[in-house]
Amino acid sequence: MHRLSHATLRSLVISAAMGALALALPAAFHAVGLGSRFLPMLLPLLVNGYLSRWPWAAATGLLIPWISALATGMPPLYPPVAAIMSLEGFVLASAAAATRRLPLPVSVPMAVLAGRAAALAGAWTAAAWLDLPPAFASLAMILQGLPGVVLQLLVTPVAVAALRRRGGLLFDETRLV
Repeated sequence: MHRLSHATLRSLVISAAMGALALALPAAFHAVGLGSRFLPMLLPLLVNGYLSRWPWAAATGLLIPWISALATGMPPLYPPVAAIMSLEGFVLASAAAATRRLPLPVSVPMAVLAGRAAALAGAWTAAAWLDLPPAFASLAMILQGLPGVVLQLLVTPVAVAALRRRGGLLFDETRLV
Protein backbone atom coordinates (compact mmCIF):
# COMPACT_ATOMS: atom_id res chain seq x y z
CA MET A 1 0.00 0.00 0.00
CA HIS A 2 1.29 3.45 -0.92
CA ARG A 3 1.36 5.97 1.89
CA LEU A 4 1.04 9.66 1.20
CA SER A 5 3.90 11.77 2.46
CA HIS A 6 3.15 14.39 5.09
CA ALA A 7 3.80 17.16 2.54
CA THR A 8 1.45 15.60 -0.03
CA LEU A 9 -1.29 15.03 2.51
CA ARG A 10 -0.85 18.58 3.82
CA SER A 11 -1.10 20.02 0.28
CA LEU A 12 -4.15 17.88 -0.48
CA VAL A 13 -5.99 19.01 2.65
CA ILE A 14 -5.10 22.70 2.27
CA SER A 15 -5.96 22.66 -1.45
CA ALA A 16 -9.33 21.08 -0.65
CA ALA A 17 -10.01 23.74 1.99
CA MET A 18 -8.95 26.58 -0.32
CA GLY A 19 -11.01 25.02 -3.12
CA ALA A 20 -14.06 24.90 -0.85
CA LEU A 21 -13.49 28.54 0.07
CA ALA A 22 -13.13 29.40 -3.62
CA LEU A 23 -16.51 27.75 -4.24
CA ALA A 24 -18.26 29.40 -1.27
CA LEU A 25 -16.82 32.92 -1.29
CA PRO A 26 -18.37 33.96 -4.63
CA ALA A 27 -21.87 33.36 -3.24
CA ALA A 28 -21.34 36.11 -0.66
CA PHE A 29 -20.03 38.53 -3.27
CA HIS A 30 -22.74 37.66 -5.80
CA ALA A 31 -25.40 38.18 -3.12
CA VAL A 32 -24.52 41.88 -3.17
CA GLY A 33 -23.85 42.03 -6.92
CA LEU A 34 -20.05 42.26 -6.75
CA GLY A 35 -18.94 38.80 -7.86
CA SER A 36 -17.65 39.52 -11.34
CA ARG A 37 -15.89 42.70 -10.22
CA PHE A 38 -14.03 41.37 -7.17
CA LEU A 39 -13.13 37.94 -8.59
CA PRO A 40 -13.69 36.26 -5.20
CA MET A 41 -12.99 32.77 -6.50
CA LEU A 42 -9.44 33.72 -7.41
CA LEU A 43 -8.42 35.00 -3.97
CA PRO A 44 -8.29 31.56 -2.24
CA LEU A 45 -6.69 30.06 -5.37
CA LEU A 46 -3.93 32.67 -5.16
CA VAL A 47 -3.36 32.11 -1.43
CA ASN A 48 -3.28 28.36 -2.07
CA GLY A 49 -0.27 28.91 -4.32
CA TYR A 50 1.62 30.06 -1.23
CA LEU A 51 0.37 27.25 1.00
CA SER A 52 0.46 24.09 -1.13
CA ARG A 53 2.92 22.33 -3.34
CA TRP A 54 2.79 23.47 -6.95
CA PRO A 55 0.94 20.51 -8.48
CA TRP A 56 -1.85 20.73 -5.90
CA ALA A 57 -2.17 24.51 -6.15
CA ALA A 58 -2.15 24.38 -9.96
CA ALA A 59 -4.70 21.56 -10.13
CA THR A 60 -6.99 23.36 -7.70
CA GLY A 61 -6.75 26.56 -9.73
CA LEU A 62 -7.55 24.65 -12.90
CA LEU A 63 -10.47 22.58 -11.58
CA ILE A 64 -12.41 24.86 -9.22
CA PRO A 65 -13.91 27.13 -11.94
CA TRP A 66 -15.17 24.03 -13.78
CA ILE A 67 -16.61 22.50 -10.60
CA SER A 68 -18.37 25.77 -9.81
CA ALA A 69 -19.67 26.10 -13.36
CA LEU A 70 -21.09 22.58 -13.36
CA ALA A 71 -22.52 22.85 -9.83
CA THR A 72 -23.92 26.39 -9.89
CA GLY A 73 -23.77 27.69 -13.46
CA MET A 74 -21.27 30.35 -12.40
CA PRO A 75 -18.96 31.11 -14.05
CA PRO A 76 -20.90 30.35 -17.23
CA LEU A 77 -19.77 27.66 -19.65
CA TYR A 78 -21.00 29.81 -22.55
CA PRO A 79 -19.66 32.31 -23.19
CA PRO A 80 -16.59 30.37 -22.04
CA VAL A 81 -15.94 32.33 -18.85
CA ALA A 82 -15.33 29.09 -16.92
CA ALA A 83 -12.57 28.14 -19.35
CA ILE A 84 -10.96 31.58 -19.07
CA MET A 85 -11.15 31.52 -15.26
CA SER A 86 -9.74 27.99 -15.22
CA LEU A 87 -6.74 29.16 -17.24
CA GLU A 88 -6.34 32.22 -15.00
CA GLY A 89 -6.66 30.16 -11.80
CA PHE A 90 -4.07 27.67 -13.04
CA VAL A 91 -1.57 30.38 -14.00
CA LEU A 92 -2.26 32.47 -10.89
CA ALA A 93 -1.70 29.58 -8.46
CA SER A 94 1.29 28.28 -10.44
CA ALA A 95 2.94 31.70 -10.50
CA ALA A 96 2.37 32.13 -6.75
CA ALA A 97 3.91 28.73 -6.09
CA ALA A 98 6.85 29.46 -8.40
CA THR A 99 7.62 32.85 -6.83
CA ARG A 100 6.72 32.18 -3.19
CA ARG A 101 10.35 32.42 -2.04
CA LEU A 102 10.57 36.02 -3.29
CA PRO A 103 9.47 38.87 -1.03
CA LEU A 104 5.68 39.19 -1.03
CA PRO A 105 5.72 42.74 -2.48
CA VAL A 106 7.40 41.21 -5.54
CA SER A 107 5.80 37.77 -5.65
CA VAL A 108 2.13 38.71 -5.31
CA PRO A 109 2.09 41.32 -8.12
CA MET A 110 4.01 38.89 -10.36
CA ALA A 111 1.46 36.14 -9.75
CA VAL A 112 -1.51 38.47 -10.22
CA LEU A 113 0.00 39.91 -13.42
CA ALA A 114 0.62 36.41 -14.78
CA GLY A 115 -2.96 35.42 -14.00
CA ARG A 116 -4.39 38.53 -15.62
CA ALA A 117 -2.20 38.00 -18.70
CA ALA A 118 -3.61 34.50 -19.00
CA ALA A 119 -7.15 35.87 -18.62
CA LEU A 120 -6.44 38.47 -21.29
CA ALA A 121 -5.14 35.81 -23.68
CA GLY A 122 -8.14 33.60 -22.94
CA ALA A 123 -10.61 36.44 -23.42
CA TRP A 124 -8.92 37.47 -26.66
CA THR A 125 -9.11 33.93 -27.99
CA ALA A 126 -12.72 33.45 -26.89
CA ALA A 127 -13.79 36.78 -28.40
CA ALA A 128 -12.19 35.91 -31.73
CA TRP A 129 -13.85 32.47 -31.61
CA LEU A 130 -17.23 34.13 -30.92
CA ASP A 131 -16.68 36.65 -33.73
CA LEU A 132 -16.51 39.58 -31.31
CA PRO A 133 -13.92 42.35 -31.46
CA PRO A 134 -11.08 40.75 -29.43
CA ALA A 135 -9.45 44.00 -28.31
CA PHE A 136 -12.70 45.46 -26.98
CA ALA A 137 -13.94 42.26 -25.31
CA SER A 138 -10.56 41.57 -23.69
CA LEU A 139 -10.14 45.11 -22.44
CA ALA A 140 -13.67 45.12 -21.01
CA MET A 141 -13.03 41.87 -19.15
CA ILE A 142 -9.72 43.10 -17.74
CA LEU A 143 -11.16 46.46 -16.66
CA GLN A 144 -14.19 44.86 -15.04
CA GLY A 145 -11.91 42.74 -12.83
CA LEU A 146 -9.68 45.60 -11.61
CA PRO A 147 -11.36 45.81 -8.18
CA GLY A 148 -10.58 42.09 -7.75
CA VAL A 149 -6.94 42.70 -8.69
CA VAL A 150 -6.75 45.43 -6.04
CA LEU A 151 -8.34 43.04 -3.51
CA GLN A 152 -5.79 40.33 -4.36
CA LEU A 153 -2.88 42.77 -4.08
CA LEU A 154 -4.09 44.02 -0.68
CA VAL A 155 -5.38 40.87 1.01
CA THR A 156 -2.93 38.21 -0.17
CA PRO A 157 0.30 39.71 1.27
CA VAL A 158 -1.42 40.34 4.61
CA ALA A 159 -2.88 36.82 4.78
CA VAL A 160 0.31 35.07 3.69
CA ALA A 161 2.50 37.18 6.02
CA ALA A 162 0.17 36.38 8.94
CA LEU A 163 0.35 32.67 8.11
CA ARG A 164 4.14 32.83 7.88
CA ARG A 165 4.32 34.45 11.32
CA ARG A 166 1.93 31.86 12.70
CA GLY A 167 3.78 28.91 11.18
CA GLY A 168 2.33 25.51 12.00
CA LEU A 169 0.46 23.30 9.58
CA LEU A 170 -0.78 26.07 7.28
CA PHE A 171 2.62 27.49 6.54
CA ASP A 172 5.46 25.05 6.99
CA GLU A 173 7.92 26.24 4.33
CA THR A 174 10.18 23.24 4.92
CA ARG A 175 7.45 21.02 3.50
CA LEU A 176 6.70 23.04 0.37
CA VAL A 177 9.70 21.91 -1.65
